[in-house]
Amino acid sequence: MSEADAVTIDVDIGGTFTDCFIRYDGDIATGKAETVESNLSQGFLNAVEATAAELPVSPSELFSRADRIRYSTTAALNKLVSRDGTKLGLLMSEGQEELTFIGRGSQWADGLPVHEQRNVAEAEKPDPIVPPSMTKPVKERMNYDGEIVRPLDEDHLREKVNKLVDRGARGFVVSLAWSFRNPTHEQRVREIIGEEYPDSYLGSAPVFLSSEVNPQRGEYERTMTTILNAYLHRPVVDELLDISDQLRAEGYEKPLMLIHNTGGMAEVYRTSAIEMFSAGPVAALIGASHLGDQYGFDNVIAADMGGTSFDISLVLDGATESYDMDPVIDRWRVNTAMLESKSIGAGGGSIASVDEDLDDRVQVGPESAGSNPGPACYNQGGREPTVTDADLVLGYINPDTFHGGEKRLSVRQAERAIDRNIARPLDIDTVEAAALIRQIVDANMGSQIYTETALRGYDPREFAMFAFGGAGPTHAADVARHANVSTVLTSPFSPVFSAYGSSVMDTVHIYETSLEIPLVHPRTGEYYSDYAQFNGVVSDLREQATHDLRAEGHDPDDVEFRLELDMKYSGLLDITRVRSPHVVVDSEEDISDICEAFEEEFTRSYSPFSDPSESGIFIQNFFLRASVPTPTPSLPTYELRGTDAAHARIDEREVYWTIADGFLDTPIYARSELDPGNELQGPAVIEADNTTVSIIPEATYRVDEHATGWIELD
Repeated sequence: MSEADAVTIDVDIGGTFTDCFIRYDGDIATGKAETVESNLSQGFLNAVEATAAELPVSPSELFSRADRIRYSTTAALNKLVSRDGTKLGLLMSEGQEELTFIGRGSQWADGLPVHEQRNVAEAEKPDPIVPPSMTKPVKERMNYDGEIVRPLDEDHLREKVNKLVDRGARGFVVSLAWSFRNPTHEQRVREIIGEEYPDSYLGSAPVFLSSEVNPQRGEYERTMTTILNAYLHRPVVDELLDISDQLRAEGYEKPLMLIHNTGGMAEVYRTSAIEMFSAGPVAALIGASHLGDQYGFDNVIAADMGGTSFDISLVLDGATESYDMDPVIDRWRVNTAMLESKSIGAGGGSIASVDEDLDDRVQVGPESAGSNPGPACYNQGGREPTVTDADLVLGYINPDTFHGGEKRLSVRQAERAIDRNIARPLDIDTVEAAALIRQIVDANMGSQIYTETALRGYDPREFAMFAFGGAGPTHAADVARHANVSTVLTSPFSPVFSAYGSSVMDTVHIYETSLEIPLVHPRTGEYYSDYAQFNGVVSDLREQATHDLRAEGHDPDDVEFRLELDMKYSGLLDITRVRSPHVVVDSEEDISDICEAFEEEFTRSYSPFSDPSESGIFIQNFFLRASVPTPTPSLPTYELRGTDAAHARIDEREVYWTIADGFLDTPIYARSELDPGNELQGPAVIEADNTTVSIIPEATYRVDEHATGWIELD
């Protein structure tokens, strides 16, 4: 069976809507449903059912025929934000029990929005996930080379474990010093806990070892990574098992694949909770890279405006391997591979308010109305004004056709919320207040894009912006104007773009370990020559990868390996991740090639003037990326039918255009009626079932042969 004939279901659960993208015997269908926060599996099934309605197949037959179901979710992050995790006991080497409470010097600022970081006097460290009362010392010690300095005191350990259980521990985190060099003590701790509380006991508890979850240097980050993974393990497992059970009941018998932060996916049983944190934005980045490659764009801005947030990620020079080198999850710095994306509270449900402490300045977000109660115009009890309310009042959204006509919006409720919370406090009229909300949120998003591109040394004009998410195309043209971007693409899949992105993902596993290797000696300048040591590290990681992928049913001959290295100059703290030109090395020339790749990446990131070429070059960490490519069909191609779009014009209404500072009579077009080749001039509004595209004055819009909409700004 060819990939074009495959049946695949891709679902992305967001804070407001659950999106679905289905390929069925060569046809494509998209749809969405409201996220059910209390039961994510229900929102999952509702989204699939709504999408299947476009196909000649029942949901039950669709599930039974599906070759693959892929799933991205914010469930892990949501559980962390609500502090709805497992009560843990933490075991650390004696003398290091205070590590997670002391943190790093900048921990007070980790994860804080900028406006809170400015108020240093009131900034506080977060409450620890594992409090001091649940943290106990372990009498043992390894040195930096993995040699046992102090044997494990097993009697003392049993005493501490029993105390933690008496205090309510339902899981254990074990993070011992230098365990990534030698994990034997951590492994013995797990054995002892199993002896005290075996699986046959009701009180048995899972044990998470830092040497398995995150075998890297950096005691604080390694410990916090393991804690977060353990804290969220049970809630996320319960959520996923519920969805898996529902899918089995519907007739789906194959593995449920989960999207990872690394830009790949794996089965549920080979996924840890911490690998799922930014799955949605990462899936969108992979989708943008896939489309950019088909259109020949080297530099792409993936701009996702959903109901809760605005997520930005970049494809640079045709590559998506831009990693966040110091990722912060909620309020904690961790050590896990994560493709870089930036998020600000600027979604359709972001709440607008007047800050009296800042001279009555209007700010939008980061708080969101979510899906329940949602924006005031939903008429579900929400009383706070949101971006969607402003768009409705300004005429961008048709209250009768929102979400394909399934949700009728109340203009009156939107006006009341804006008038009560914004217009009256500022002594302005409701329309002016709504325009102010839209201007602020668009400027915030445009500024974020400009910052992310310009501060990396790129010209925003050299980028194409892919606008997606339910609210993305509605704001894309104004956002691009603020960001100095001239080309915006709105895919037919824009409202469900993260789900589309997961449909073109490969199966990927990343295996990592820490080992410091001097590739160039700082004093002599000699090249590293212990090739067996380097290749031995890679061989061990490769063996793990082959074992796991074979267990998932993949042929080892289909696996592609890529080596990435964390490297630094001697004496500098900054680490740069480099794609190694060689997976194994056997000559001085190979070492030289790796060093050249590092120097090129370093100078690109920090400028040529910061290159301390006389310093030594060190490897800090090894990352082996093992992937099995997923064949994906090309974009469908349609016949061009001329430029005239008059047949798709369905209405005209007044729309407030911020660039014109007032209302203009604006033609309204039906996206479903626009043909490939059609062109139109702004101002215009294009209505689709799950999004609205706004074309600002002096911009043009055209539909290409792949049914993608192009917005060109003057």
